[in-house]
Amino acid sequence: MSLEPDVTARSGRKIDWRETLFSFQSFFGLIAVFVAAIAFSPRRNGEILFLTGDNLFNVVRAVSEIGIIAIGMTFVILVGGIDLSVGAVLGLSAVGSAVLLVHDDLGVFPAVLIVLAVGLVFGLLQGMASALFGIQAFIVTLAGLQIARGLARIWSDGQGVAIAYGDGPNEAPVTFSLLGERTFGGVVPIPALIFAGLAVLAIVFLRTSAFSRHLYAVGGNEKAARLSGVPVNRVKIIVFGISGLLAALAGIVHAGQLNQGSPNDGAGYELDAIAAVVIGGTALTGGRGSVVGTVTGALLLGVLNNILALNNIDANVQLLIKGLVIVAAAALQRLRPTS
Repeated sequence: MSLEPDVTARSGRKIDWRETLFSFQSFFGLIAVFVAAIAFSPRRNGEILFLTGDNLFNVVRAVSEIGIIAIGMTFVILVGGIDLSVGAVLGLSAVGSAVLLVHDDLGVFPAVLIVLAVGLVFGLLQGMASALFGIQAFIVTLAGLQIARGLARIWSDGQGVAIAYGDGPNEAPVTFSLLGERTFGGVVPIPALIFAGLAVLAIVFLRTSAFSRHLYAVGGNEKAARLSGVPVNRVKIIVFGISGLLAALAGIVHAGQLNQGSPNDGAGYELDAIAAVVIGGTALTGGRGSVVGTVTGALLLGVLNNILALNNIDANVQLLIKGLVIVAAAALQRLRPTS
């Protein structure tokens, strides 16, 4: 007799409560970290600093770039792949944005289109190398990381490019500076709105599109998906294209927030993006996961980073704590039911 806490739904299908709990592991983790952040937050004149409006919106602003990258990473991991190049593509895109706007005197719209196209093509080429030539995604994107860093250094002559605003030569259009501003009465950061809007689009896309069914099928069992007529190679190429495109978008946001583009920008971002996906409950083997979980995982990391910074915790200790959280999330996946 099974001891699993299953009950029968009205439809007659059994509900595995353990699977349900694991499906919401990122939400429970976020709640736990949020409560801990309140408990350990410094106070000023009796006010909990963590709960101030400015601080909470700063958390969302801080995770916006990682969150955008993590959404693209979710698509890749859902098919059983990995993309280690996203941080470098962000740096390439930040450099490209700065150079096109400042040195080439392009307008915001054409500059953004070119940078997004660069990210998209870069991702598609990586997807083709992996899918068509059978090279492991880990190797392809590790090489892609180096290539993107090299291209960024070539594009910027190995130096950071500052973005100054105005109508004169070597000045970017003032419109681009909006990426570093806040709206709705100077409260909500624009990068946070971009992140939220993109997350909603990705969630709807994964829940309603025919492509999403192919995506989960490839990640769940690639051989069975191929035998069922799913265009496996095309699916893989497309998800890498999405990842490159979103990494480029994050690079544009990065350049707008910091008013500069450097070939070293985005270093280590790929690890934070993967961490957000794993904490969000997406299986590294593919076939199971969601953008909702990834967004929650990104917010969890943001809250954790914020409360550690508010308490002036040593940066090395912060890395240790984040590493332990990631290991704990990965360990939980091992306990998750497989059916």
